[in-house]
Amino acid sequence: MKPVSQKKRGKKSKPQHKPYSSKTNTSSSSKGLVWLTLIIAAVVVVIVLGINNQNKPQSFDYNELPVMGSADAPVKIVEFGNFKCPNCKDFATAVKPQIDKDYIETGKVAFYYINYSNFLGPDAYTAALAAQAVFHQNNDAFWDYYKILFEKQQNEDTEWATPDYLVQLAKDAKLPIDYDLLRKDIDGQTYKDEVDEQNDMVTPKKVTGTPTFFINGKQYGDSFMDYNSFKKAIDKAIGK
Repeated sequence: MKPVSQKKRGKKSKPQHKPYSSKTNTSSSSKGLVWLTLIIAAVVVVIVLGINNQNKPQSFDYNELPVMGSADAPVKIVEFGNFKCPNCKDFATAVKPQIDKDYIETGKVAFYYINYSNFLGPDAYTAALAAQAVFHQNNDAFWDYYKILFEKQQNEDTEWATPDYLVQLAKDAKLPIDYDLLRKDIDGQTYKDEVDEQNDMVTPKKVTGTPTFFINGKQYGDSFMDYNSFKKAIDKAIGK
């Protein structure tokens, strides 16, 4: 696109010379100072509101999520995970068993799971559909399925979470569910709306990757592979 050519213009007339007025100058300076003060105040308000919103606990509909442990536990931990995520596997196989033993089995923590499955390939979404289908048949079976999905996780760059494989894993784990119904729910995407709703949570909850954890609604910011940091955060939530 060529630039638009400018028409020739006549000579500009010189602006009128106005006498200097100290009153006008002082008035302009005062107005400028007022505007500057208002702008600074507005910026401070925005920063304070941002900090408050960041520290504000997030709310979850816990009754709609898979739960491990007593729902009446004083501390609720929510994991946003992806069954094809290698970091999620590391947490599930190395750190979570310690949390299970020290906090979940002792009634201090209830652990919940939310699918963040719209990345790492279409089969990550398929795995989420399968997990959600298992949950609707049997909450406790979901956690056995959670465990075997991560234990048998394959390379994230390959599409390994096929319907056949997902059903076979459920059989291998001897889950007390209807395997034919599981396959039907995977193929028919029975729980698509629920999985989509969970994926839609990530933006308002400021979840940018997996795994991400919330402890009593507050996002956990330390290393997910450092059990001692997790322990410290849980103990703080308990009130120790």
